[in-house]
Amino acid sequence: MHARLILDGQSLKLSDLSRVIGNEPPPLELAADARERCRASRRVIEDVVTSGRVVYGVNTGFGKLARISIDAARLGELQRNLILSHATGVGPALAPEIARLMLVLRIAALARGNSGVREELLDRLLFHYNEDLIPVVPEQGSVGASGDLAPLAHIAITLLGDGEIWVNGVRRKTSEVFAERGIEPFTLAAKEGLALINGTQCMTAIGIATWLHADTLIKTADISAAMTLEALRGSIRPFHPAVHELRGQEGQLATARNIVRLLDGSEILPSHVDCDKVQDPYSLRCVPQIHGASRDALRFVHDVLLREANAVTDNPLIFADGDVISAGNFHGQPVSQALDFLGIAVATLASVSERRIENMVNPDLSGLPAFLAPEPGLNSGFMIPQVVAASLVSENKTLAHPASVDSIPTSANREDHVSMGVTAARHARDITNNVAMVLGIEVICAAQGLEFDRSLRAGRGPELAYGVVRSRVPKLEQDRYLAPDLAAGRELVSSRAILEAVEAEVGPLE
Repeated sequence: MHARLILDGQSLKLSDLSRVIGNEPPPLELAADARERCRASRRVIEDVVTSGRVVYGVNTGFGKLARISIDAARLGELQRNLILSHATGVGPALAPEIARLMLVLRIAALARGNSGVREELLDRLLFHYNEDLIPVVPEQGSVGASGDLAPLAHIAITLLGDGEIWVNGVRRKTSEVFAERGIEPFTLAAKEGLALINGTQCMTAIGIATWLHADTLIKTADISAAMTLEALRGSIRPFHPAVHELRGQEGQLATARNIVRLLDGSEILPSHVDCDKVQDPYSLRCVPQIHGASRDALRFVHDVLLREANAVTDNPLIFADGDVISAGNFHGQPVSQALDFLGIAVATLASVSERRIENMVNPDLSGLPAFLAPEPGLNSGFMIPQVVAASLVSENKTLAHPASVDSIPTSANREDHVSMGVTAARHARDITNNVAMVLGIEVICAAQGLEFDRSLRAGRGPELAYGVVRSRVPKLEQDRYLAPDLAAGRELVSSRAILEAVEAEVGPLE
């Protein structure tokens, strides 16, 4: 039995959420104190309804229609109509694990007890998660203010027995699945529809999954750089700790420490200490400065996402003293800017990786056979994988244009500044996927570069990485169909196969 994930609305860690998007998601339950807070906040809403006090979203219309009062007898209809009208997402569906993570984040936000929903709603959301009734959520259609309204409405609409859900990887109509399993549609009460869709859980879910991937990539990038350094007979001197202590940037210091640990035990490095090279190219010599800057950025993004995973982003907010405040915690600007930063930081890893690939395949720079090919001319070797890497790096340059600097007014100008947070998240995700492919190409090229002199062993890290690559990608003896090799390289990077093998030997990288 897998350890349960208990939601109290305020103590989630990204490591907890990595389990949610993994192959064996943990069972979910609600903390007892969260239930009590939920009951208390619901009493405030019931008092509002009973007294007839006008509160936005409880007994009024939404957005520009906020000044229209709604009769108490129709408040449930109001909430249902909200979900039906807002479930308007377009484009491809998010991966099921991302929709699952959105569901968890939304439950966690409601568990803080500042949204005024009934305990029954939380139990129904838990039921959907634990029964693996995961909504199909289109990835386009949110501007990231007033929350991720359309994506979250696609989660909420499945409670009503509408929309689509994933069943064993297949999209099916929720109504059909409910009928098969004898599940009754849920009936929303006052405030509950709004509480389900006001929030940043779509951008945050994509962002968290992307950050977890990026965390693998930043460490694997250090490994691929160390492999390339060995293949190109580069110098370890630029990684001396005294150099980096003079600057004091934390990510730079950590990267230099990683590289030194990875290269421990190298027989290649001492074999060419007296060579006539004076300086390595920046893509080797400045790895601590370049990877380190990305490392610092990822640390910042982690902290933003961690806070957001434990945040209340609803509107209006319900407080223990009975106060109800209509405000703007649903605005996604903090997350949007952070995810733009994530995209820029990770794109940089691919940019410098592609330069290291060029240094390996270019005989004018490498001292190795042209394009790492046996019998260059007859064989083209890794000529075109470098072109693929260049293509992806240039694509990343367009994707890295910050979405958060854009805004477009919506809802008859009531929502006159928006964050475009889901766009930032999707771009960061796509950049990260491209980076994984570029790093996969680098480790394949570096492994080939090491083949030309196996009389000397590389450092502990590169040697282990070489073995992992060779477990899936054979040495290039003559030209062959390389697309499967590139796919294997990417999978070895993204799956953590290279990272875990290396860390098992040298310890966790920073």
